[in-house]
Amino acid sequence: IIWTPMRNLRISLARSAKRTVSSARLLSYNSCNAQRRLQTFTTFAAGQQRHRTLWDRFPQDVLRVARSTSRALTTTTEAREVMEYDVLIVGAGPAGLSAAIRLKQIASQSGNDLSVCVIEKGAEVGAHIISGNVFEPHALDELIPDWKSKGAPLKTEVSQDSFLFLTGNESHFKIPQMLMPASLDNHGNYIISLGDLVRWLGTQAEELGVEIYTGFAAAEVLYGGEGSARAVLGVATGDVGVGKDGARKDTFARGIELRARQTLLAEGCRGSCSEDVMAAMALRAGRPPQTYGIGLKEVWEVDPARLRPGLVQHSVGWPLDAQTYGGSFMYHMAPDRVLVGMVVGLDYKNPHLSPYYEFQRWKTHPEVRKHLEGGRCVSYGARALNEGGLQSIPKLTFPGGALIGCSAGFVNVAKIKGTHTAMKSGIVAAESVAAALAEQGGQAVAAGGGGGGGPP
Repeated sequence: IIWTPMRNLRISLARSAKRTVSSARLLSYNSCNAQRRLQTFTTFAAGQQRHRTLWDRFPQDVLRVARSTSRALTTTTEAREVMEYDVLIVGAGPAGLSAAIRLKQIASQSGNDLSVCVIEKGAEVGAHIISGNVFEPHALDELIPDWKSKGAPLKTEVSQDSFLFLTGNESHFKIPQMLMPASLDNHGNYIISLGDLVRWLGTQAEELGVEIYTGFAAAEVLYGGEGSARAVLGVATGDVGVGKDGARKDTFARGIELRARQTLLAEGCRGSCSEDVMAAMALRAGRPPQTYGIGLKEVWEVDPARLRPGLVQHSVGWPLDAQTYGGSFMYHMAPDRVLVGMVVGLDYKNPHLSPYYEFQRWKTHPEVRKHLEGGRCVSYGARALNEGGLQSIPKLTFPGGALIGCSAGFVNVAKIKGTHTAMKSGIVAAESVAAALAEQGGQAVAAGGGGGGGPP
């Protein structure tokens, strides 16, 4: 760490004839009740040869403070537009959309209109959903009992379960079904594209009057009150038109404040707003820490003649060693899709292990390769997964809202499933929120009222 007076920095930079100052920013931050000033310069050598910069030498925590201070100085000089709702839901995934649908159902049954807004960072609903899923329909049966007649994209019912232990790059043995726990029995479930299901849920929500805004990411949680009276008031979207140097461009526009009587965070695993609220409200106090894995998935198009619709095959073992927690899966979905993937716990001991390359090695095993030969990969993706289980779920409610879905960690690890539990959490949260708003009283925002005061 270099704390050099401004004069000495100018002298040292002037002595380097090949260097030119490309940017300079004076930042201040408070540490141990003392104000310190930090000046950083980014320099480049002639011929586009990059030299190590003073910016690179500062510790990352200082840089984070510097960047946030810079953004604050750049963007907080003018007020943001404010939009008000009864309920705001951050994230248009299974949990968020289930909550929105249930809220509107309750409002319709009670005759009290509620304004419900869902914001989604993806360009469209389902854009950030990794497709390929064995779906347990219990929560959907509860939410939309007539989903079949409404055209829900659940077409391929599970017809065969298989569990393999891969003992080497060409060897394996099959674990008899009679020895498998009931939690891994998938009969009655469906092999689906989760992206298609979420898009369908989005249309159902909009038909009920839910406002869904895609392409808007929640960048900041809005708080009100102090101490025990502190509450979440909503979120704000990020400013646009800000250059990489932090300066405003001609296209600059302030973000929008979305305020609500209740805010449901359904961002998924490690959502930024969810993590902020958990820290600010101490929701993890007394809970075991959450653990995480990374899931990699590919969707393959194969010859329909080679497809076995309804086949669900899980495997453990090779190529992962005994010190690495993880497993793999393969699902056959009509008419011509094979969905493959691998999950690796992020506590693996080998620092040189690459989950992606282990996934690619796994596909070369004869029991996997034979299902993919002659096909082509049409889509792929990866995402973080909660793996801590029930004991790692934080306190779910806070003044002004709640955590739902994978924001809270509702993955049933024993079942290797989380969509149905995410949807159920959204349903339960919606019923609790509707009851709380009714108990609080006041005119609903949807009716043009102020909502009866602060968050319950």
